[in-house]
Amino acid sequence: MATQTPTEPSKGRDRAKAERYDALLQEAARLFAARGFDGVSLEDLGAAVGITGPAVYRHFSNKRALLGAVLRRASERLLTGGRRVTAVGGEPEAQLRELIDFHVEFALNDADVIRVHDRDLARLSDDDRHDVRRLQREYVELWTDVLERLHPDRPSADLRIRAHAGFGLINSTPYSVRGLRDVPGDDEVHDILADMAFAALAAH
Repeated sequence: MATQTPTEPSKGRDRAKAERYDALLQEAARLFAARGFDGVSLEDLGAAVGITGPAVYRHFSNKRALLGAVLRRASERLLTGGRRVTAVGGEPEAQLRELIDFHVEFALNDADVIRVHDRDLARLSDDDRHDVRRLQREYVELWTDVLERLHPDRPSADLRIRAHAGFGLINSTPYSVRGLRDVPGDDEVHDILADMAFAALAAH
């Protein structure tokens, strides 16, 4: 019996559903960052993407599941991007530069997600929090592997502290500088953050 291929209307519905799912993640990050998890209702989330509040249940079982999807996707993107950088190989200094550039780009483009993570990670279900933490540990290991090649005389605990300190420097700045006067553009902010992070992580 021949396998039936999806009809055009079916493919269109699937594409629209995927686009709505992505829009919900983006708008949820923006609203949670601006108002906090408790300050956002399902009606707010639905209205942000042009649907009713109850229609959100077609995509997520509840608001906490949506929060989990936001933070899990961010962690997956970081790990995937970090693996792509380290798979290229090269000298540790160059790899560290590439990892930093990648993470700075993420921080500049996804400051809302960073703010939500800092404030609402504890709101996740146990399963989602476990997944996010696992993905984050794997991402940290990518950095520590590169740092170990750069600083072979330093213990692993030292290198993990350095990696987390680098994340802290990069992650805190994109949204904290927005309220300052005469803030440079994103390209200049990127270069400042990248140079500072490299100087800190490469220092002996």
